[in-house]
Amino acid sequence: MDHEGRLGRLRHVTEQHKLDSLLITHAPNLRYLCGFTGSAGALIVTNGGTAFFTDGRYGEQARAQVHGVNVRIVRKSALAAAAEWLAGRARVHRIGIEAGHLTIAERALAVAALRNKSRLIDAPPLVEGLRQIKDADEIARIRTACQLGIQLFDRLKAILRPGVSEAEIAGELELTARKRGAEQMAFPTIIAAGRRSALPHGRASTAAIPPRGFVVCDFGVILAGYCSDMTRMVHVGRPLLKARQVYNAVREAQQAALEAVRPGATTGEVDGAARKTLKRKSLEKYFTHSTGHGVGLEIHEAPRIAAGQKELLRAGMVITIEPGAYLAGDFGVRIEDTVVVTETGCEIVTACSKDLITI
Repeated sequence: MDHEGRLGRLRHVTEQHKLDSLLITHAPNLRYLCGFTGSAGALIVTNGGTAFFTDGRYGEQARAQVHGVNVRIVRKSALAAAAEWLAGRARVHRIGIEAGHLTIAERALAVAALRNKSRLIDAPPLVEGLRQIKDADEIARIRTACQLGIQLFDRLKAILRPGVSEAEIAGELELTARKRGAEQMAFPTIIAAGRRSALPHGRASTAAIPPRGFVVCDFGVILAGYCSDMTRMVHVGRPLLKARQVYNAVREAQQAALEAVRPGATTGEVDGAARKTLKRKSLEKYFTHSTGHGVGLEIHEAPRIAAGQKELLRAGMVITIEPGAYLAGDFGVRIEDTVVVTETGCEIVTACSKDLITI
């Protein structure tokens, strides 16, 4: 990973926002900028260099993972130590912080350590802005994670049957993922069957798979730090006409959104392509969430693919396309792929069949 290049680009945008320094504590941002994978650290980025702080639990790990950055092992909170270090810098007056990732107590701790020598400025999500465009190494890792997801779906189809609980199926899926190298699941696995398929985020429960109906299978893994995300539908028993119609409508909506993905398109336009298709089928009111989101070191990243959003898509972004329709008390359908925005459109990296599978 090109940590040096990332730090250089971050210094540039930090200067553009008239900040003397940026104090970073959000774990995914630490990993992105300097390679550290522990749970407690603080990184200071200034025009004159960088310094990384962590405590003794992570001393050996930090020395092994963090290169090209001054590593300091401290006996106190990494955040407090970083703020004290900044307080001793004569030309550091405006310190940007990741306000969305600091608690009130942590902010107060940093203010006390600075002893009124500098100001904390709520910085925009500068690192997250850089993270939107994935480099070749990141895309390769996401592609590998998505390939593992496809393999897991093959395993899921082999074990899903009526009478087995949603939780048991999810557990078997997650065990297989671990055996095949996943660090962990990217989010709590969603196996939602029958009427529960109408819950967009219906996590796997103790409910048994019914003898007839849709099963939403939404899952992802973390492999080498990067996430995958996909959703496929399985139908137990022969689907009725209504079920087939809704499934086909959602599939058409997803295809319309995929075809709208290209550099220069807004995320709102991609969302609109899916909604327009569902509107023609009188299903728009049953689509109750955004069409997608960014994927990378976190399962939900910028950009947001939603109505009214003006973010321009750029080559190198990795996003999901996942329209759905949820008929409360009856059933729900969602189809999701992870895609890489290319110079001419997009590449689907969760490329497996979207035909309606019946068991």
